[in-house]
Amino acid sequence: MDLNALALLVDIIDAGNLSRAASQLGMSRANVSKRLNHFERQLGAELLRRSTRQLEPTELGWQLYEHGRAIRHELMAAQESVQSLGKRLSGTVRLSVPSGFGQHTMSAWFIEFMTMYPAITLNVIFDNDIEDLIKGAVDFSIRVMAETPTNAVAHSLGDVEYVACATPQLVREYGMPRTLDQFRDLPLITSELTGQKLHAAGRAGAAGGVPSIRPRLMSANFFFLRDAILQGLGVGLVPRYMVDRDLAASTLLQLPLPPQDLAFLRTTMYLLYMPARYQTRAVTTLVAFLRDKAAGR
Repeated sequence: MDLNALALLVDIIDAGNLSRAASQLGMSRANVSKRLNHFERQLGAELLRRSTRQLEPTELGWQLYEHGRAIRHELMAAQESVQSLGKRLSGTVRLSVPSGFGQHTMSAWFIEFMTMYPAITLNVIFDNDIEDLIKGAVDFSIRVMAETPTNAVAHSLGDVEYVACATPQLVREYGMPRTLDQFRDLPLITSELTGQKLHAAGRAGAAGGVPSIRPRLMSANFFFLRDAILQGLGVGLVPRYMVDRDLAASTLLQLPLPPQDLAFLRTTMYLLYMPARYQTRAVTTLVAFLRDKAAGR
């Protein structure tokens, strides 16, 4: 089999169409199409179904793509082994992490990792956008979401539980609410996404079991929300990790809501990467480290 043609097939499928593949390879579209057609004639089978905007691999096309990608990754791993022979583990890892959990918890993990592997360079982006992973701007991403992208490999890092909390002074002023229904009359502090979920659940009516609640303060910045809660500006409805230390120190009190009242807010944290991209030893080492840290938190 022509390994160069097999590599071309991988490039085309990864790119999504002939024009994009040609641009990435520095070739003309006509040349890419010609080489693909020649490969298909050699095999006596169609590998890609063409349309005006996209390509759809045939069953054989997908099988050869998987083999070609595996061969490419093995070659890259072998090359990396030769280049790193007798050297410390090194390289650059680009990743993106959630702004809240990333700054609150993962910052310390990264410092620990860099102490263990001083020759590895980290480029850490704190945001909540998934596009940087799709576009190839990062090696992997960590995201909190209900559903993962179908084209990404996803490893669960655990659920994100929500907690209702308030300062002791606020509890003395408003009392201790024991159901989410009682939040209607309280100044609520929460994220924009949680506010949207509360609004959507409230519109579902009695069938959803959630009352219509309008937050007093909403923001995507959990550190800002935590400060506002600690200042007694309202009752907080935030991820537990943001206020765990405050609850342990009794600076904030957890409100005794039934677990089922907040179950609809629960999400999962995932480590995501694109299967077509080769992962260096530096990347796989950091991925394993972060999965271990998340398992022990």
